[in-house]
Order: sequence, then C-alpha cells, then structure tokens
Amino acid sequence: MIVFNIDVMMARRKMTLTELSEKVGITLANLSVLKTGKARAVRVDTLDKLCAALNCQPGDLLEWREG
Repeated sequence: MIVFNIDVMMARRKMTLTELSEKVGITLANLSVLKTGKARAVRVDTLDKLCAALNCQPGDLLEWREG
C-alpha cells in the first residue's frame, strides 16, 4: 500500500495544515484526506504543488509498505 508522509514533511518544515493548504491551493478537507491516507488517487499536478510548497521530492512524500 502507498502511504503519504505529508505530516512528516510538514513537521520538518514547521508548517501547519492551513499554511500548506494555502500554498498548494487545495482545501483543508482534501489535504486532510491525503494526509490520513484515505485518498484513492492523487493528481500529478497536486503532487507537484505539494513538492514545491514543501521543497521536497515525490519520494519524500510517498512510501510503499507491504500489506
């Protein structure tokens, strides 16, 4: 399964969910769905914006775990 490590990157950048939502341009609700791992898909455009806002690579946000 794919796990989103958005909360880890936010903590490293000392950024709140509200700040990230404003920088990325998506709602708090949609960002929360990604953060909690309940998302079934993520647009490449959204991933690009997350990486830009958090100054990271896609691999920093996504992790594969067995199970």
